[in-house]
Amino acid sequence: MRFQDKVVIVTGAGSGIGEATALQFGQEGARVVCMDVRGAEETSEKINKSGGKAVAHIADVSKWPDWERVVEHTINSWGRVDALVAVAGVVSRHIDTVIDQNEAEWDRVININLKGVWFGMKAVLPHMIKNGGGKIVNISSLAAIVGLPGLAAYTSSKGGVSALTRQAAMEYAKDDVQINAIEPGIIETPILEGITPEMRRANVEATPVGRLGDPNEIAYTALFLCSDQADFITGQSFVVDGGWSAH
Repeated sequence: MRFQDKVVIVTGAGSGIGEATALQFGQEGARVVCMDVRGAEETSEKINKSGGKAVAHIADVSKWPDWERVVEHTINSWGRVDALVAVAGVVSRHIDTVIDQNEAEWDRVININLKGVWFGMKAVLPHMIKNGGGKIVNISSLAAIVGLPGLAAYTSSKGGVSALTRQAAMEYAKDDVQINAIEPGIIETPILEGITPEMRRANVEATPVGRLGDPNEIAYTALFLCSDQADFITGQSFVVDGGWSAH
């Protein structure tokens, strides 16, 4: 129960890594604010049914008014924000190469994946600073450090997340806010639903441990980084990729 009565916001909480993270926080005593464009209610219901405390907000991380609404409700309800785990992210629905990508889809990916992380930190940091500290974990990607084909906008967004995490960590270290990123490899989440069996096989073969990651394995890392055990860790990017980037 590392997070007994701590207040934690998790974006992308409706599925995949975000859902796994929210559920684990609930199991460890946190008051969990589940944010997503869909599925947040189901996740919060699971937490509440298992004896935890959670609320759901249907919200778009790329829209500032949604952040204002969620954080205001959180402060009014529970008085504080102790941690933020920014998981929400998308891949392109269009061919994602420098030549083939279109502007509208480029903007959609950047707005959700990168601007959404900025908005999240912008929304919670004043409250964390006022309360004497906090933890932020931003979900980046293996794509931020390894060149992967067909992921131009996605890679740009996640590279930005890792860089922004470092910058913000240095900016707010004096305020006792620790800000870190996780760079997952290929994880079994709904984001993979559209890939072919050949692509799946190639991803498994490229992962030295011989399998794809489980969302809970990313959640374990996020919870550690949000715990008191990680008070001396800030500005870091933790690669959790089954060894892919160690090739």
